[in-house]
Amino acid sequence: MGITVQTRNDGAQLKRRRGLVAGSVGNFIEWYEFGVYGFFATIIASNFFSADGSGDLESLIKTYASFALAFFFRPVGAALFGRLGDRIGRRPTLVIVLLLMSGATTLIGVLPTYESVGILAPLLLTVLRILQGLSAGGEFGGAVSVMTEFAPPGRRGLYGSWQSFTVALGLLAGAGIAALLATVLDSGQLNDWGWRIPFLLALPMGLVALWLRLRLEETPSFERARAVQSEPTVDATPVVQPTVGETARAILLGIGRLMGWSAAGYTFLVVMPTYLQSSLNATFHQALVASVLANAGFAVTIPLAGGLSDRIGRRAVMLTGTVLILVPALPLLNVLQNEQTSLTAKGFAVFAAGAAVGLVAGPGPAMLSEMFPTSVRYTGLGLAYSLSNAVFSGCAGLIITWLIKETSNLDIPAYFVMATCAVSAIALSTLRGNAHKRALVD
Repeated sequence: MGITVQTRNDGAQLKRRRGLVAGSVGNFIEWYEFGVYGFFATIIASNFFSADGSGDLESLIKTYASFALAFFFRPVGAALFGRLGDRIGRRPTLVIVLLLMSGATTLIGVLPTYESVGILAPLLLTVLRILQGLSAGGEFGGAVSVMTEFAPPGRRGLYGSWQSFTVALGLLAGAGIAALLATVLDSGQLNDWGWRIPFLLALPMGLVALWLRLRLEETPSFERARAVQSEPTVDATPVVQPTVGETARAILLGIGRLMGWSAAGYTFLVVMPTYLQSSLNATFHQALVASVLANAGFAVTIPLAGGLSDRIGRRAVMLTGTVLILVPALPLLNVLQNEQTSLTAKGFAVFAAGAAVGLVAGPGPAMLSEMFPTSVRYTGLGLAYSLSNAVFSGCAGLIITWLIKETSNLDIPAYFVMATCAVSAIALSTLRGNAHKRALVD
């Protein structure tokens, strides 16, 4: 009997580990690519959106418009793949999503430039960005569903935090590779062909991720829900089928709770390198170092915040993080703008900004998962996240760059972050203090 119980426990732990790794790996590739696109925005602008090869502000705005467009296709992908994942299962849907993302990212690495094919170059790039947006929309809902549905009792926050943690790892990997290329290649080589390397690396990454996902088993929550629907019994717990209105209200509330995270995360972690170059005259290398520090701070606090939220609740941790972003946002930006401030102080400022975002991002996935029953979880949390990111992440670079151009006000990034965090603080205050202690609703 003891051997049987131990074997079952070992089997359950193996499934959980596989779920955690398989759910994380696709998310890593997704955010690696989005980070790379942001870090190389000025080079992409000169290669695809400028006829004369210059990286002026107008071509940069066009680059961010393409960036934003991909985000607006995320909700479409969340709805499409979410319904698929809630019907046929998390595993097969996540395999499809991974193939689409890896393929589109790799193809960007072989695209011809404006100099070679003219207007066709930005059009092809935009099509691939749309495909990436569709796949990214389907990735989050499935990955978080897998992580939290496999999580043991009392550890959903920690398991769900791996979604955000792999965001940090993906962005750090993108920044690291960009910094390495900027070090070993001169500006001409980097602009001509060096920028392609990070996109081409998505192919071997995708093959490893595919192998991991093909070994993934279906989640216990989905299996229970499917069993009850196919062969209902008298004593079975009924599967919760929320109305469209109930699901829509939960999605809107989720957007409110996430918008500060979305805006601050992309402003501090992705848009910041381009802002430092275009507005504060920093070098490409300096901007990347700042991005690495911000993402390092982000990565450090994520698992700590996720685990802490399993003890004291999602509301306390996420509200604290939101306030720590809102209050010092403007002073932090002023530190970066001040030429007299030491590099050490600037490095600490961006590290602290990333760490504050991590306090919100750690418990965020579990918080979203707890808002929806199994029958609509993939769709619901995917839509809440993708809609929030479409408006407040995807448009961050476009809005900030355009407003700076129109107003010449270098404090725009701080005002953008502060406004969104103020709304999120109100929405997060409606969270139940004991929501983290309840079982997921089937």
